[in-house]
Amino acid sequence: MNANTFRVSASGQMSLPAAVRHRWKLERGGQVDILDLGFGVLTVPAGSADRLLDGILPADTHYAAVAAEDDPDLATT
Repeated sequence: MNANTFRVSASGQMSLPAAVRHRWKLERGGQVDILDLGFGVLTVPAGSADRLLDGILPADTHYAAVAAEDDPDLATT
């Protein structure tokens, strides 16, 4: 696994690399889940966000991390 940097357009669009689209069977497009973790954003295949988040970050730990951020947009998350 490696991290890559991508540009997000002014309208909020971002392209997934061809290899990623192929791996997750998104060659013709499709849905993904976006997790706003408060300290970053994670894009995962549609339908897997809750299971993944529960497996890597217990809810109480996530809520504490979000609460510690000084971001009014996260106050209702």
